[in-house]
Amino acid sequence: MTRTTLRDMTSIPPPADELRLIDHELARLDARRAQLLARRAWLVSVLQQSAPPAARAWNGPAPTPRPRETAPLGVQNVLLVLGGILLAIGAIAFTVVSWGSMGIGGRSAVLATITLGALALPAVLLRRGLSSTAEAIAAVGLLLTVLDAYALHTAALPDTDPISYAAVACAVLAALWTAYGLFLQDLHLPLPAGVATAQLPLLLWWAASDAGPHLLSAALLVTSAAATAAALRLTRLAVRATAGAGAATTGMVGLLTATGLAFTAETPAAAAEAAAHLLCAAAIALYPAWRTPRTELATGAAAVAALAVLVATAGVLRAALPDDWSVVAELLCAAALLTLVRSSLPRPVRLGVAGTSAAAGALVLAWTLPAIGTSVLGAAEQLHAVWSGAAGRKATPGADGFAVMTALLIVAVTLWGAYRLGAGRAWRVHAAAGTTAALWAALAVLPLSLHLSRPAELAAHLSVAALALAVAVHAARRTPRTDTGERPEPEASQAPPDAKTATGTGTGPATGTRMGTARAVSVTALACFYASALTASLLALATEGATLTALGVLLALTVAATALHPTGARQSTLAVTAVAAAAGLALALPFALELPAHRAAFALLVIPAATAVLGARLRAKPYALPVELAGAATAPLALGLTATHTPALSLALALTGVIASGTALRADRRPLAAYTAGALFLLATWVRLAASEITTPEAYTLPVTVPALAIGLLRRRRDAEASSWTAYGPGLAVTLLPSLAAAWGDEHWLRPLLLGSAALLVTLLGARHRLQAPLTLGGVTLALVALHELAPYAVQVVGALPRWLPPAAAAILLLTLGATYEQRLRNARRLRELVGRMH
Repeated sequence: MTRTTLRDMTSIPPPADELRLIDHELARLDARRAQLLARRAWLVSVLQQSAPPAARAWNGPAPTPRPRETAPLGVQNVLLVLGGILLAIGAIAFTVVSWGSMGIGGRSAVLATITLGALALPAVLLRRGLSSTAEAIAAVGLLLTVLDAYALHTAALPDTDPISYAAVACAVLAALWTAYGLFLQDLHLPLPAGVATAQLPLLLWWAASDAGPHLLSAALLVTSAAATAAALRLTRLAVRATAGAGAATTGMVGLLTATGLAFTAETPAAAAEAAAHLLCAAAIALYPAWRTPRTELATGAAAVAALAVLVATAGVLRAALPDDWSVVAELLCAAALLTLVRSSLPRPVRLGVAGTSAAAGALVLAWTLPAIGTSVLGAAEQLHAVWSGAAGRKATPGADGFAVMTALLIVAVTLWGAYRLGAGRAWRVHAAAGTTAALWAALAVLPLSLHLSRPAELAAHLSVAALALAVAVHAARRTPRTDTGERPEPEASQAPPDAKTATGTGTGPATGTRMGTARAVSVTALACFYASALTASLLALATEGATLTALGVLLALTVAATALHPTGARQSTLAVTAVAAAAGLALALPFALELPAHRAAFALLVIPAATAVLGARLRAKPYALPVELAGAATAPLALGLTATHTPALSLALALTGVIASGTALRADRRPLAAYTAGALFLLATWVRLAASEITTPEAYTLPVTVPALAIGLLRRRRDAEASSWTAYGPGLAVTLLPSLAAAWGDEHWLRPLLLGSAALLVTLLGARHRLQAPLTLGGVTLALVALHELAPYAVQVVGALPRWLPPAAAAILLLTLGATYEQRLRNARRLRELVGRMH
């Protein structure tokens, strides 16, 4: 070691001394900053005091800097993205609209020049450090290559088969984009775009060849194999994610296609060919399971492979069974696989087997969905013939109803077994909920499978709804009340905390699992109740008596369930349902008596009035507010029924205002209800004026506006804190809004001129006195009047411009601003780094 090095090392102070020096310097800088801030505050106060009083009153206090709402990088990205989108839209519009007005030479020259420029410009921008701008320009360049391919087909190869040409074009574009991304490796878009486009050529080639589904399955599986290999070999995260997504998508579609071939095979040879495709899919799924170190991916791949093997076996064996019952046999095979879950196989394999069984069960459930949907929603055809007699019900489509019921019962038994054997497992809760849903689905399919008459079917669905509601309430009452802070009481046969029994009667996690199970069963059963109630309601539309009976039964059930259900969100939901059933009765009774719609609306207004009274009586109940809101939601429906009869609409608005006024008597509802009542009374007045065919509303509104503004002025003088909306808003709205509506339908110039002048005056007064209500109401009115007057001329000007010119001009402007913004940020970063390197 030299002497110079030793001397330099001995000159460095110890760490403790250097730390004290740094702390001392930082303290000195903080003290100096505090002095400068105090001096600045004094100077600002001196400047404010030296300004004239009028200027201070008009300009207000000195403005303080506000925090930026958007980061500079976010502004840059928004500008660049919008610029790229608009430029792409302009290019597409130019190619599609203006293409035919140019010759072949001009077309080629324009597109070639723009494309080459867009592809070459990112290299220059990257050398200057403008990576974001380069990314946006590169995206536009990639889009232009697609337009080049489209233009080449349109101009030079119009007789070529479009699908075949698209296949070749996708292959060429994929290779071009991949090479471009490898050449400019700092760009993030070209390589993923090339990998994504590479998923299309084989599929398009199959579409052009008019081949059968076997070739489609082969094309999908080959594409999936290539994408899988690429995903395992490539290094970039975005490219690997794109390749992985393509492999998963094409692989799953290929697997589904081969599954369809297996299920539709009519001969053993066809079934064997489909099984070969499925085994290839299994091999493709097992390849990443061998190569990847991630347990999750290995488990998923093993599950897909096991599913493919299971479907291949089922496809070969299904030739000996009818179509519907073969599905039941396949479900039994999937259930048999669950026995391997408790074996000594490695954990990823056991998880894959469980996933396979779940997927098979899901497919069988998907097969049962048409039958369940027809049983539940098939009665919707009665909506086209309300109260005109029972329409013919269709049987379960495409499947034997009893086979569907058997499959659902097998699912229920399998889930029940999983629930019994899954003590301490989190999925035990889902197994209990699934058991409840499967049993309900089997019961829902039964009436249609037995071909019952319409009254018997209605009674059956009402019975199922009542049973589901009873299960929901019973399970909810078994759930301990933990939401109010109460601890669940221990059971008499409870074991010590360290003794977790298989039945879940212990404390700790077992108690939590039991609570979760009861809650899940309650929620599932409640959803099943709503499904059966919907079916019963649709079936009841056949006759007036059936409708009134079904709504009455549902009202009684929901009221009883609301009273018996523990406090919670589900109780509020049941209470709202009871209000809906009552509203249905209130609407059905007048129509059953053959009253017109505008008269039936007043019977419906009984519901919001009753719920308002009921909410006041039940204000201590948690469901009081939902009941009031549900009742208030029926008021717009009642107003809608009177829309075609303006006198009735005016009266309905006034009655609704009376209901809101009564609600405003309560202190907890007063502000919102009072404003609502005022608005409703004002609307009732305007509708009454319209019903009386008043064409000059100012004659009735100005006498109200003048005293209202005078009262507002007096209030503002007495209470300086009063809002301008409270003081002047109602008075201005009484005249401006009706006059604005009249001006839009007035073809003469006098009313718009007077209204615009008044609105301008109100806007200027609001700006002068800094009042929000006059400024907003006057400004909005003035803008709408100006829009009404200038709209025809604006339409003519816009129609004279080319469609692609405005977005293209806006795109160029945004891209220029984005590049400038990025350059300024880059200069700022360089300056900050330079200052940071200074001593």
